[in-house]
Amino acid sequence: MTTHPDLKQIAPATYLLPQKGGMRVPGLVIATEALLKEMEIDRPLDQVYNVAHLPGIVGYSIAMPDIHWGYGFPIGGVAGMDVETGVISPGGVGYDINCGVRLALLKVPFADIDERKRGALIRAIFERVPSGVGQEHKGDQRKLSDKDYRQIFEKGARWSIEQGYGFEEDIEHMESHGCIEGANLDAVSATAKERGRRQLGSIGSGNHFVEIGAIQKIYLPEIAKEWGLFLGQTYVLIHSGSRGFGHQICQDTLDLFLKKGFAEGLPDKQLVAAPIQSTEGQTYFQAMASAANFAFNNRQQILAGVRDAFHAVMGIAPRDVRLLYDVCHNIAKFEEHEFQGKKRKLCVHRKGATRAFGKGSKELSPLFRATGQPVLVPGDMGRASHLMAGLGNPLTWCSACHGAGRARSRVKSMDAWKGRDLIGHMRSQGVEVMASSKRTIAEEMPDAYKDVDAVCSATQEAGLANMVARLKPSLVMKG
Repeated sequence: MTTHPDLKQIAPATYLLPQKGGMRVPGLVIATEALLKEMEIDRPLDQVYNVAHLPGIVGYSIAMPDIHWGYGFPIGGVAGMDVETGVISPGGVGYDINCGVRLALLKVPFADIDERKRGALIRAIFERVPSGVGQEHKGDQRKLSDKDYRQIFEKGARWSIEQGYGFEEDIEHMESHGCIEGANLDAVSATAKERGRRQLGSIGSGNHFVEIGAIQKIYLPEIAKEWGLFLGQTYVLIHSGSRGFGHQICQDTLDLFLKKGFAEGLPDKQLVAAPIQSTEGQTYFQAMASAANFAFNNRQQILAGVRDAFHAVMGIAPRDVRLLYDVCHNIAKFEEHEFQGKKRKLCVHRKGATRAFGKGSKELSPLFRATGQPVLVPGDMGRASHLMAGLGNPLTWCSACHGAGRARSRVKSMDAWKGRDLIGHMRSQGVEVMASSKRTIAEEMPDAYKDVDAVCSATQEAGLANMVARLKPSLVMKG
């Protein structure tokens, strides 16, 4: 028996939330019994139930093992909508459009970087990559014009590479080659553009970070070899999204959709959604795609700052900080999936969930068709992060977890760590932390998160993705 009476186990680490009331489809929860017992599950399950009411939803309203309460959709929620009859929901993407992760690898073992160089390295990154609430690059050299925005929306991350922030080969190592088609400058408000003018190349606040450490364990040596991994290898993990630009697009759209009455008949107005084929639905997708392409450029420029720091401190050539992959985990994408023996075109909402295509998928770059897609799963700044390989499970529209998921709210974490030496505690755990605010560190202490090992084990047990490597952080820059 699970701790929640409504859930019925139907497969390993897979539970059914039966259809009732106005649900158009059942719910599906990916978790182990141990995780379910540890979670504050009631509110997130209510949101799984609510999402199942949306018009045009196909299959299930899905929750990943890192599920926690969010705006409208749960964080860790997935829903596929029929493109003809379904809706598109800003709450199913989130405020931080294309919040995502990228992983870069060096040929240098982390143990070979001495303590002095480690301190200099994290300081050099802190100097090059703005962090914190509202922080941005100063001066006009990074200020975006409307012409720049238009190029960003058309080219995606390639625009930053053309400006000198990276290399052509980086493109093959990004989801959708770093560009979501359909972006449109005219769908974006002047306020959104103004908020994003100087924010490319910055991590923002909250749970966003730059993390450096060592590959601690390898589970699948053949895939690790294919991806160029080795034990003890230095890695860089970057987590950020579309900053104030994407946040404003989400808010603008929510305000419009509510004003238009699109929340009528839904169990929660935060789910407000427009028909995909409506003018409003199409305009939101164009704006969302614009924010997604902004975010790809943001992470590209953050990586450029990190590469420059490694070069300045250690003499490592920027090209030798090799991008392995970049994934979105707050996005809605048009994809073709098989359902009940037929191909269906869906708008797949992934909010706090990662695309996890399997071997042979035509959606993947040829570099990853033999292994399945890299799935990047950051944990917390004290314990671990994970690298997984997607299995292309149709049950979840080829989706997997995106992180550890919060176990404790930001307020509760701050209360628990009030008055304590946060940096000293993290240093005692072998982790050097820099941040623009001690409040951020308190909100992001490791015990605020679930055990990422357990989350990834559940993801693997359910057949969504396989664990390839465990990553151990040592240097962390937070917002």
